[in-house]
Amino acid sequence: MISHIRYGSQTLSCNIAVRYTMGMCLALLAWCPLGRAQASAQAPASAEEVRQLREVVQGLVTRVAELESELKQRQPSSAARMEGNPASGSIAAVVAASAAASATVPSAATTASTQSSSLVAPKEQIITGDRAILDYLHGSTLNFALDEYYGFNFNHPVGRVNALRAYDVLSNNISLNQADMVFERAPDTAARRPFGVRIDLQFGQATDTLQGNPANEPRPQIYRNIFQAYGTYVAPLGKGLALDVGKWGSSIGIEGNYTKDQINYSRALWFDFLPFYHMGVRAGYKLNDQMTLNYWLVNGTNQAEATNGFKDELFGFTATLRKTITWNVNYYLGQEHPDRTPVARNGPIPVQPGLTFSAIRPAPDGRLHIFDSYVSWQATPKFLFALEGDYVIQREWRTSSPGHSSAPSHTIGGAAYARYQFTPKIAVGGRAEYLSDRGGLFSGLTQALKETTATFDYKFAEGFLMRYEWRRDFSNQPSFFTDRDGVLSKEQQTATVGVIWWVGRKEGAW
Repeated sequence: MISHIRYGSQTLSCNIAVRYTMGMCLALLAWCPLGRAQASAQAPASAEEVRQLREVVQGLVTRVAELESELKQRQPSSAARMEGNPASGSIAAVVAASAAASATVPSAATTASTQSSSLVAPKEQIITGDRAILDYLHGSTLNFALDEYYGFNFNHPVGRVNALRAYDVLSNNISLNQADMVFERAPDTAARRPFGVRIDLQFGQATDTLQGNPANEPRPQIYRNIFQAYGTYVAPLGKGLALDVGKWGSSIGIEGNYTKDQINYSRALWFDFLPFYHMGVRAGYKLNDQMTLNYWLVNGTNQAEATNGFKDELFGFTATLRKTITWNVNYYLGQEHPDRTPVARNGPIPVQPGLTFSAIRPAPDGRLHIFDSYVSWQATPKFLFALEGDYVIQREWRTSSPGHSSAPSHTIGGAAYARYQFTPKIAVGGRAEYLSDRGGLFSGLTQALKETTATFDYKFAEGFLMRYEWRRDFSNQPSFFTDRDGVLSKEQQTATVGVIWWVGRKEGAW
């Protein structure tokens, strides 16, 4: 309030000031006899004390008059604000009367006001800076996941290796499947932010499964720990045309990378066979609440760097038939045969390691066709059922000629899934699948592969899940390792305990 008087934000009313001064004088005069009566037992008040008290009162009256004269010179707008707020005027009058007791009050007011300003300004700056950070982080999530397991193969395979597995590749071994960090700032058209970005970093055994093969791309080590990295832009076309540019996990096939979002701990044979990731551009256009159209233009299957000049394409749709039924259909057209082969450095021109090639002429030009469809049905709040069907055709050459065969190798089959949630903590899931590998596209051997899996979930808390799993793989051909070198079995059975942790604000499936 002192600073208010110092800077003239209040104007005193003359009548109020005079009344206040006269009231103070009368009170002081009235106090004198009362004080003498109370102190009569000790000593009577002298004439000198009364004179001094009257001088003090006269000084107060003079000081109030001076303040009135000074305040009358202030801007009329301040007077108008004063009249509109009589309560503030009363407070200001009290402060003015108190300030009159000392000639040093104006300098003290100045000091207090300066200190107040110096404190308020940094606080406002801090609040502004924090608000900018909060605005940036709003809609962004930083998430972490850790996936570990112990598995045991009852074939006691040499080297403790499980054949034809994607992630749980080791037996009798405490293993780190994957450790992940996911940053996502998704587009928000409602907030006028039509762009976003997502980066998934991955470490552990899963990186060796997912992140490329030297036979498929020349420098997989460069991208080994980048599972996904893409930017998104939602173009203002109809209900929004979503465009992603970069590297992303493939949505061909119902299963995905993050274990917490799957029905089982281990992955299906079809997950291990179908593409893991793509690099390129993808578009999704939502026709209405029930139908979304999808299109991709990519380097190839599991190729961050293309091995040939052909660009693969995907055409598909996602249909929400009901709130409880979702159906995906994909057709993928590709050409996966390389038109170059890595060689040692063969010239004086500096080239980065791994970027020296020799041309393959003529290069195989056979096409790859993938027909993929899967549907999920949430029959009840506790029961989920899903089906997947796939048909894959691969040719080495498009047309036959001497020494060039266009005979197709093809793989056909599918999988069925079921899951029942008994309580928020306990659930059971099952999977059964069939994969006819004619020409050995997946396993390198013509055979009919089958597997069944039973999984028990116990969720200790949100972000902490333990899975117990029994799985049996079997075939009509010997395909699985045993405890004797060079001797294969037609089946393998494994028991696995998986432990998954995850933290972060990202909701739903990752």
